[in-house]
Amino acid sequence: MTSSSTTPAPETADDSAMRGQVVLDELVKLLDLEQLEVNLFRGVSPPQSPTRVFGGQVAGQALVAAGRTVPPDRGVHSLQAYFIRPGDPRVPIIYEAERVRDGRSFTTRRVLAIQHGEPIFSLSASFQLPQEGLEHSDPAPSGVPDPESLPDIADRTARGENAGWVGRVPRPIDMRFVDEPAWSSRRRPSDEPVRVWMRADGELPDDPLLHVCLLTYASDMTLLGSVVARHDLASVRVQMASLDHAMWFHRPFRADDWLLYTCYSPTASGSRGLATGRFTSRDGQLVATTVQEGLLRLPRK
Repeated sequence: MTSSSTTPAPETADDSAMRGQVVLDELVKLLDLEQLEVNLFRGVSPPQSPTRVFGGQVAGQALVAAGRTVPPDRGVHSLQAYFIRPGDPRVPIIYEAERVRDGRSFTTRRVLAIQHGEPIFSLSASFQLPQEGLEHSDPAPSGVPDPESLPDIADRTARGENAGWVGRVPRPIDMRFVDEPAWSSRRRPSDEPVRVWMRADGELPDDPLLHVCLLTYASDMTLLGSVVARHDLASVRVQMASLDHAMWFHRPFRADDWLLYTCYSPTASGSRGLATGRFTSRDGQLVATTVQEGLLRLPRK
């Protein structure tokens, strides 16, 4: 008697696109907070979370809570946030929104994220009615390869690269690194920025607030890596955590279109590193700017 085994068919492009859309839909659902009261909302974490809540998730959910209290004709133009305590992915997060000001052109909101009776995250966000005024922008980056010509995270892990926690969880954001990522064993210390193409891995509804919240989620994924990328830390395990996060949204965009995220760290000291980021659309428009300071602790000698 003989036995035979069959080899699974390789995944097609349609299979990959369908899987990406499912994961993206789960993130959209994650950002659709439950409203408990007029200014009170509840969010949860995905079941495949790391040991603490991903910073981009709590920032995106807090921005949703703020936006739910603002008229839809006012878009987010800036946010400032602080990560106060590590979030617990096993329990829901309560978001309490404060209506600070409703002006003729600008609206200001504050949001406090609470777990176990203590604040874990705070956010201030400003919204603005569309207005016309001066227009200029830095020149578009040059000499950057198209995202379609670059490997995604699945390609990198398939060839044996260790992508850290990003490689172990579902990925609603398609990331294509122009340069070697900070976690790559092939990267050498460099003063050059870390560049990565990003987009939501599927199609999104036409809700401007959702696109801004998706970009806020994605913005926390590679910023602190630009601090590490300037040092030779291939054999060193660095403790990393976001301390604060700021974003400015300059122009309308879609988070399901390719955006080039250019991250650079100008300084690090006192176990802290500063990172800046710029989101540029494929046609060269600067659409958003980020700044983050993070904790980076080396092992004790």
